[in-house]
Amino acid sequence: MTNGPIQKTLFWQKNRTVALNERQIKVIKRLWDGFEGKLNTSKWAKITRTSTATALRDIQDLVDKGILCRTEEGGRSTNYRLVEP
Repeated sequence: MTNGPIQKTLFWQKNRTVALNERQIKVIKRLWDGFEGKLNTSKWAKITRTSTATALRDIQDLVDKGILCRTEEGGRSTNYRLVEP
């Protein structure tokens, strides 16, 4: 994803009416500001200091809202990325 300021602005404008909790906002901001590596439930849980079950619920909510999607690559755990604005 291109992490330019225009894309970031478009993302927040597009999703301005979407209800997000504080944890979701925190991780989304981190993804826009240069998150390194791949996002998965264990990293989400570590960043937000929650359980992996809560992390999975937060992530699934964002997938359902069209903000996150699963990445194409396979592997041991499912990874997620922001949907392009």
